Amino acid sequence: MSEKEEENGVTEEATQMAVESEEVQQQQHQESEMVKKPDKMNISLSIWPPTQRTREAIISRLVETLSAPSMLSKRYGCVPAEEAASIARSIEEDAFSTAVAAHSSTPKTADDDGVEILQVYSKDISKRMLEAVKCRATAASPNENPSQGPAATPATSEEISPAKIESS
Repeated sequence: MSEKEEENGVTEEATQMAVESEEVQQQQHQESEMVKKPDKMNISLSIWPPTQRTREAIISRLVETLSAPSMLSKRYGCVPAEEAASIARSIEEDAFSTAVAAHSSTPKTADDDGVEILQVYSKDISKRMLEAVKCRATAASPNENPSQGPAATPATSEEISPAKIESS
């Protein structure tokens, strides 16, 4: 074999070994990518907007708070369950609308998980609930002491409309 033929043989052999080595490296890299776990989990949890089920639970809890004996009812009187349901639904819907409007007007950030807007929603529900019972107690007979129990003439849901609550 001549020197040139030997060089060509060595070169071809080196080229083939390099190709095989690269293929092995690529295969190992692909296998390690499949096994490799992400360094950082990209899980995004957002609590806003609440689900319909959550909103219904809030309404249910509001009905219970308005119609069952509590510190609130001792001071302002109990609201009949049917009326409490109407008031609770109105309170939740209005608070939700207010929160949605506030949320849409604020700039969104990457780490916006909805906590701040949920606080706005929660505070608005509390404020509206207190305004509703105060308005109802005021609409009752001025001679009656609301801490003695429910008002003799319960206010209708028209008397406790959201517009009237907001204007108080």
